[in-house]
Amino acid sequence: MDEQYDVIVVGTGLTECILSGLLSVDGKKVLHMDRNDYYGGESASLNLTQLYRKFRPGQEPPPELGRDRDYNIDLIPKFMMASGELVKMLTHTDVTRYLEFKQISGSYVYRDGQISKVPASEFEAVRSPLMRLFEKRRAKKFFEYMQNWREDDPSTHQGIDLNSVPMSKVYEKFGLESGTQDFIGHAMALYLNESYLSRPAREAYERIILYISSVARYGKSPYIYPLYGLGELPQGFARLSAIYGGTYMLDKPVEEIVYDSNGQVCGVRSGDQIAKTKQVIGDPSYFPGKVQKVGKVVRAICLLKHPIPNTDDVDSIQLVIPQNQVNRKHDIYIASVSSSHNVCAKDYYLAIVSTIVETDNPEAEIKPGLDLLGTIDEKFICICDIEKPIEDGCKDQVFISCSYDASSHFGTVCDDVKDIYRRVTGKDLVLKQRLRQEEEQREIGET
Repeated sequence: MDEQYDVIVVGTGLTECILSGLLSVDGKKVLHMDRNDYYGGESASLNLTQLYRKFRPGQEPPPELGRDRDYNIDLIPKFMMASGELVKMLTHTDVTRYLEFKQISGSYVYRDGQISKVPASEFEAVRSPLMRLFEKRRAKKFFEYMQNWREDDPSTHQGIDLNSVPMSKVYEKFGLESGTQDFIGHAMALYLNESYLSRPAREAYERIILYISSVARYGKSPYIYPLYGLGELPQGFARLSAIYGGTYMLDKPVEEIVYDSNGQVCGVRSGDQIAKTKQVIGDPSYFPGKVQKVGKVVRAICLLKHPIPNTDDVDSIQLVIPQNQVNRKHDIYIASVSSSHNVCAKDYYLAIVSTIVETDNPEAEIKPGLDLLGTIDEKFICICDIEKPIEDGCKDQVFISCSYDASSHFGTVCDDVKDIYRRVTGKDLVLKQRLRQEEEQREIGET
């Protein structure tokens, strides 16, 4: 271990593994360490034994839950947008070769005490109870405007400058009711709260178009999900790093980040060994003195023996409870997958309810979501700090990622990856289609 590396990455969360893979492809000599004996860190997928060890130490899983190996339970509930940035990263690095995906069957929203499917087609929109007849016509005009809008073609703007006009004014122009604004802003644009209404509409426009294009890609819903759980994602990027010479060490304690006399990082110590480096990347848990807490997220991991009621008995859903439906400041999310995704035993369903903590009683805050699940067989509550680095890392060359927030997909994770990559390398991340392994070997053989 007493070697010189270009970059040492500590923690195997998804953010860290993506960066490890990208930097290895760039030709950097990368060492990747984690105190855990599994990949994924806070974004891991755990088997039953690991789950009980984490949440109920000393207690064995009940035998009726089935085999240990049938479970791959995510610690964070996030889905992938079919046309989102993470899919582009997976495709352009060819990490998709290590993964299989399944579509999430439906996107739902809670309104006026009922669960309704977010329309995924014109036919569904016509039949949807979310809007009355005249409101459907107004919404149709709104979505046509969004899909036809082109920045370089003023004739598509209808007198609205999306770069400066707040989103509230765009809704107002099309006369959309508050309920319609709710499901567009929270179930499609996937905002956690109402603050987006006062910001320039361009941001919401891009989120809405991402949702629409993701639905158009496969139908039914905009989301896809890796078989065997989200923990497959960091492992896929770890394999990419290894192909390009990256070194991985699991179950390796990180005891000290070593700095030189100028205050710049120069190594990482584990036991009596020091690996030398000029740059370190890591998750917040390894740098308690360099991060600040900006909030908390509460998550309830629930095992069910049935699909979530009132969702057409589908095997997987994303359900959003907009904040103003339950008198909150932040939305509540429910992500549900099942044995068909190879994450739990046959005939079981996994539902994770989460939100940003607003009070001193976090579990009570997710009760509106838990109440929609029906009978819960097992429930594990996790309350985690949301942390961000205090400094950008350019001074001491220690670059810290942000905690995983309560958002329902990986948009903020990809933003963090691109931001850290820019600070580490001094250049923007440009995704280029990577040669497949067979082509690489052929090219190597020709040189």
